[in-house]
Amino acid sequence: MAKQTTRSTKTTARKSGASTRTKAQSKAAPSAKPVIIVESPTKTRTLAKILGNAYTIEASMGHVRDLPKSKLGVDVNNNFEPTYTPLPERKETLKRLQTVTQGAPMVYLATDPDREGEAIAWHIQQALNLRNAQRIEFNEITAAAVQRALQNPRSIDMHRVNAQQARRVLDRLVGYEVSPLLWRKKTRGGRKPLSAGRVQTVAVRLIVEREREIRAFVPEEYWKITATLTPKKEPFPFDAELRAKGDAKIELKTEADAQAVLNDLQGATYIVESVEKRQRKRTPPPPFITSTLQQEASRKLGYSAKRTMQIAQQLYEGVELGDEGSVGLITYMRTDSVRLSDEALQMARAFIQANFAPNYLPDKPRQYKTRGGAQDAHEAIRPTDVNRTPEAVRPYLTPEQYRLYELIWKRFVASQMADAQLEVTSVNIRAKEYLFRASGTVVLFDGFLSLYKEGRDTQERDEEELPPLPALQQGELLDLLKLTPSQHFTQPPPRYTEATLVKTLEQNGIGRPSTYATILSTIQERGYVVLENRAFKPTPLGEAVNDYLVKYFPDLFDVPFTAHMEAALDEVEEGKADWVQVVRDFYQPFQQKMSIAMQSDDRVQIPVVETERACPTCGAPMVLRSGRYGEFLACSRYPDCKTTLPAGATGIVCPLCQKGEVVQRKSTKRKGSVFYACSNRECKLLTWDKPTGELCSECNAPLVEKTHKRQNVRLIVCSNTECAYRREEPLEAAEEELAPLE
Repeated sequence: MAKQTTRSTKTTARKSGASTRTKAQSKAAPSAKPVIIVESPTKTRTLAKILGNAYTIEASMGHVRDLPKSKLGVDVNNNFEPTYTPLPERKETLKRLQTVTQGAPMVYLATDPDREGEAIAWHIQQALNLRNAQRIEFNEITAAAVQRALQNPRSIDMHRVNAQQARRVLDRLVGYEVSPLLWRKKTRGGRKPLSAGRVQTVAVRLIVEREREIRAFVPEEYWKITATLTPKKEPFPFDAELRAKGDAKIELKTEADAQAVLNDLQGATYIVESVEKRQRKRTPPPPFITSTLQQEASRKLGYSAKRTMQIAQQLYEGVELGDEGSVGLITYMRTDSVRLSDEALQMARAFIQANFAPNYLPDKPRQYKTRGGAQDAHEAIRPTDVNRTPEAVRPYLTPEQYRLYELIWKRFVASQMADAQLEVTSVNIRAKEYLFRASGTVVLFDGFLSLYKEGRDTQERDEEELPPLPALQQGELLDLLKLTPSQHFTQPPPRYTEATLVKTLEQNGIGRPSTYATILSTIQERGYVVLENRAFKPTPLGEAVNDYLVKYFPDLFDVPFTAHMEAALDEVEEGKADWVQVVRDFYQPFQQKMSIAMQSDDRVQIPVVETERACPTCGAPMVLRSGRYGEFLACSRYPDCKTTLPAGATGIVCPLCQKGEVVQRKSTKRKGSVFYACSNRECKLLTWDKPTGELCSECNAPLVEKTHKRQNVRLIVCSNTECAYRREEPLEAAEEELAPLE
């Protein structure tokens, strides 16, 4: 793949006149022109289009040096001095860069404009021993931004480098000392090595603690009574919910309580007691920062944080737009600032003025306040040119690129549009001594909602989604169409989704924009958590490791301490703290706790999890175990019964061959993604969606289960995309209703 990318870079550079080099040119003569070094070949193409042949543009392919894999690489007795070595896969790249930079009048290090990018620039400078290197950075890859950066070069910011260096050293100390501890303290029953991470462990702890809240939760029954009413003068049915009896809030705990109220309401007259109308305005959300982009892409598009950042990186570095060549479509996507430049504000306002009615443009540009503790180093995420609408560039983008670009573009434009104006009506209705309340909303002016509406993490409706109410007057009599009692149960706190976990990490100051995606993918790859119905659930392994680490490192792996460490790293970047002292303050108590843990006899107790699956040989319960090749199901009567099954066995007979069993597996190419196959190797069943075990009555292809937006409904469709078969099936009812009183 790397060779193909480089070849593409060479071709594009030749067409544009740029002097971008390839691996095959590593022995070419030194450059007589200034050299610009970026991370990726894609970025070289975009810069070559902007700068022509005035510069030699090269790609470092990301990091070129790191701590060695085979040893700690940090001298804890010498101010935590790190030892960096060239990455094996970058040796040829470094040789090429060494050749190209020889004799160059100037070398510009144009890596990404954040801590990590600063560290990469420093490593390149150190590895190549560059004496004539300067740092440039741009928040967007446009002609104006690049030229402005070249006119304002600077030296490498060592405060930034040291902040990144401190993070790397801290993570290495934890990983290389705690991971072997876990491995030595692990109970028998599996050969997969355990590992720990300084920040990832805290994320796992949040998920484990939430899961235990859910398990400990005891649901309480309660009942609601809804009256469906209509004005006498003109039919307009609407619902009102029972709220009070007399002046006191009413609570219906049981079906008997509800039935008593229904009996009491027999023959009641329903009269409007009061009508209250109030004007509300909805202000548009700010443009995206890294965390909100990841949250919204998860809610609306179903993208993982990692996938979101991969696609955003492509849009930032540049996409081929036909005759225009490679163009960067968005600004830098790792940011915690909602700030917008004056140029961006005027660009958005001009677009709104030209494409919307006058009342959709506010009197002045909107400025949003960046949260406290944010670094505010870059602008918010936005399109580089608002006139490149999603539809205009759609022919050149992949479906994923288009959907993410559309999300970013709409959010940016909407952030500078007028408020939405709502009229919210609340009506109190009296029936005997009971009070019912109905609420409805009329959108008087949609404003920014005409373009964009923010996603939600809950199923509750926004005010503008409430249906309108009929025109009602105080004292007006209403007709009762029906009274509907319904049973409900209090709900436990929800599991974390990718969106809500990123939100929680950000709110607690854990991690930074560049780390969220890595945190979420790492805890899944280690097998500590799994995604079920797009929500995180800890595995038995994850819970066992969490319990052990919390016992021996209660402070080092908790939310406040980790947030404190992030703040300390920010102070290093700002030049207010010494990175060595920050690491020392962490390492000394860490070492003390490590010593206690090493001397203890405790083990990481990985429980044997009993499943509902019965052994096909003897009927005993199957248990989940781990071995050299991962988890598997084994008979609980082992060694008397040695039956084993794949861990993903679903118990569904394969609908194609009727011999094997449908098995859930994890993709190696799309990490964390689940697919389904038949345990019979001769069978060709393979699908991303869970088979039901049935065949389609119309085309004889397997039927599969799809995710449905409606709660308590299962959507069954045909796996043959050309077949239109589909049906909905109700899941186990979440609420039970008595027969309504007409």
